[in-house]
Amino acid sequence: MTEPSGGAQQGKQSAARNSVLAALGLTAFKIVVGLLTGSLGILAEAAHSALDLVAAMVTYLAVRVAGRPADKGHPYGHGKVENLSAFIETLLLLATCVWIVYEAGKRLLVGGVEVEVNFWSFAVMITSIAIDVSRSRMLYRAAREHNSQALEADALHFQTDIWSSSVVVLGLVCVKLADVVPGADWLRKADAVAALGVAAIVVGVIARLGMRTVAALMDAAPEGYAERIAAAAEAVPGVVDCHDVRVRYSGPWLFADVHVTVDGGLSLREAHALTERIEAAVRAELPGLDLVVHPEPAEPAHLSE
Repeated sequence: MTEPSGGAQQGKQSAARNSVLAALGLTAFKIVVGLLTGSLGILAEAAHSALDLVAAMVTYLAVRVAGRPADKGHPYGHGKVENLSAFIETLLLLATCVWIVYEAGKRLLVGGVEVEVNFWSFAVMITSIAIDVSRSRMLYRAAREHNSQALEADALHFQTDIWSSSVVVLGLVCVKLADVVPGADWLRKADAVAALGVAAIVVGVIARLGMRTVAALMDAAPEGYAERIAAAAEAVPGVVDCHDVRVRYSGPWLFADVHVTVDGGLSLREAHALTERIEAAVRAELPGLDLVVHPEPAEPAHLSE
């Protein structure tokens, strides 16, 4: 298999490290402002950011481990660690969602803390949105460049933070309006409703991450790849057909093995040379693919067709 270059690995680790530092700063900022203002929306976001911090740390560790070269105990490399990282992120998001729904429901049904909306309430959320826009773009860019599923999951995670933070800002605006608009006390519930909005967004992320993570851990074949590999192999002169194509991802690396039918009269040296041409043709279609080709002799009836 093709191992990542030192520069590529450093790029992935740098993106993951910057995400950890951003999550650490945001979590501390939101906790302080949430406690000072009593805003459940901001505290919900602080809890979300705390889970983001854990997720970012898990991603950073996963990227480091996944970059290790293949060894005797792990002949396919350590890429599955990235898929495991995405699964852990899914569980952390689920825990966040349960807590937010519980606290918001309690405030809506029982009543709760008076929310103080001031400059810092808006400052922390606007800062959060700005940082999340920056880091989600950075992570998506690194994920595409290095084909990293862990970084892509992290980017998706933080992209949802942008929307959830926007929901909280809307809730804070409604609470502020309740202070100045006569008869609009019902708007004071908007902070808790905004927290439920955060939970709804998190549920959407859980569904997307969960399905992708389970598929990766179950070695589900990437859609359309088997057909592309078979077409590229069958286009090589001397190949009768390509069948029994198996494709799987292990973290950022793609593995495949195929059976090809060839002229049964070929010598061993000629058959080996043909398999190398097949590998080159398929890798031209899917760069970086780790491919194993198994040649089979064609029956005389196939050769006469």
